Amino acid sequence: MFDTDQNRNEKRQRINRVLFVVCTMLLLTGCYTFAANVAEARRVEALSDKVLRFHVIAKSDSADDQRRKLLVRDAVGQWMELKLQNAKDRTDCEQIIDENMDQICAVAEQTLTADGRPEQVRVQLADVEFPDKVYGDYTFPAGTYRALQIIIGEGGGHNWWCVLYPNLCFSSEGYDVTGDGTKEQLSQVLSAEEYQMLLREHRYHIKIRFLEKLFEK
Repeated sequence: MFDTDQNRNEKRQRINRVLFVVCTMLLLTGCYTFAANVAEARRVEALSDKVLRFHVIAKSDSADDQRRKLLVRDAVGQWMELKLQNAKDRTDCEQIIDENMDQICAVAEQTLTADGRPEQVRVQLADVEFPDKVYGDYTFPAGTYRALQIIIGEGGGHNWWCVLYPNLCFSSEGYDVTGDGTKEQLSQVLSAEEYQMLLREHRYHIKIRFLEKLFEK
């Protein structure tokens, strides 16, 4: 049976309807994704306005330079923990750091000299792009954060970072582990929505890692 003009027209109309539905769905999906990304970016920006990161960059990736990076982390971290214990917010933290830049640099350089090899150190407050970072039950999403940045020598090695304010760096339990007071600290600094975002990001992070493990098998 040959197609008549009417049959061909009906087929074209059906194809056009399908294409219209598909294009509409793609457009709506794109709009939703864009809106979700914009909303997420705003939430991350609001979060980054309230926290201060600590960022130490090693001179190189040699085992010794990586070890020395951690010496600087420990020495400056302990010094900063005392200095920032009464800080009221991120702005207060930045002011304290600004007022003590020379001392921070001196602590780092003295630590390296005492280790047997002097090294030039640069200290600055900088806007730094960070990936996702997990602290106990929380995941700080990737984004640009203000950071106390310490660069050892040429700064060509792998870096170490944490959240300096509120203090998720240093506790009786060690580095990168949230202590008992973490929930209270975060809830005082962040809004309820921002706090829940950290927990939601953490659950999302766990799911992704679970799927990655499945595919690795």
